[in-house]
Amino acid sequence: MDSLSSFSTFVHAAETRSFTEAGRRMGLSASAVGKTIARLEAHLGVRLFHRTTRSIALTPEGERLLDSCRRILAEVDEVENELAGNRAAPRGKLRVSLPLLGRLFAPALASFMRQYPDIELDLDYSDRLVDIVDEGFDLAIRTGEGVDSRLMSRRIGVYHLVLVASPAYLALRGTPTGPADLATHALLHHRYPTTGKLEPWPLRREGDGQEPPLPVAAAASTLAPLLEMAEAGAGITCLPDFIVQQSLRDGDLVQVLAAHTEHANVFRAVWPSSRHIAPRLRVFIDHLGASLFPENAPAGPTTAPVR
Repeated sequence: MDSLSSFSTFVHAAETRSFTEAGRRMGLSASAVGKTIARLEAHLGVRLFHRTTRSIALTPEGERLLDSCRRILAEVDEVENELAGNRAAPRGKLRVSLPLLGRLFAPALASFMRQYPDIELDLDYSDRLVDIVDEGFDLAIRTGEGVDSRLMSRRIGVYHLVLVASPAYLALRGTPTGPADLATHALLHHRYPTTGKLEPWPLRREGDGQEPPLPVAAAASTLAPLLEMAEAGAGITCLPDFIVQQSLRDGDLVQVLAAHTEHANVFRAVWPSSRHIAPRLRVFIDHLGASLFPENAPAGPTTAPVR
């Protein structure tokens, strides 16, 4: 049995949840896909799919095999690319999980696509914490230091939370001069989608050391609406600096209470652990870091993953 070919067929069937669609992708009939899966099941001695007349679904054994097959096929692809050296530009497909900040990533992604036209991007925008391995992502962009032991990561930048508002809002309501002044303002908060809790604002504690009251005029589970509401004059919000850079340059927003805030966090790329890093993944990480955080870009290209 050609194991690599069988594994590839299995992965296509698992990802599409359809023998017919898997066959269409591979230029095979649904019957040929079904027979390949049946031979693989017989060879392994386990059932990989639950089958009905309308659909297929992975068994627990199939779920485990899917992760292994993806890694095996990715490593074969990576080794082939490494052996090919510079004879061809990076190519292939990248499935990437990104936070819901389309306006931030769009210019970097557009320039990447122009530079690497043979790399197909499959972009999934979500603020939920995806399971990179189980859901079949090649890469995810995350914040913070904590990393799953199954993953490799590279820090691509450092960002700071800043308080911003539109000039029109401040002209109407006044500019706060200290954290205590926020009690009389319309504040736009980010609510963590997983816990429902409001994200803390990075205000230095002053005087008695107590946190100032921060009234809630509006709360959103994603950051993009907060940016848009602040630009529209709805209130003061707290956002990462890399999100508001363009708005600050254009004059749509101004920073407030800069001397009263302190915060720093890490922006990183994470991907499934492997002995090799595919050229298409390497150039994507390098490009994203250089585009979003040019001041933090490494001196050379990514040569090995860093935990």
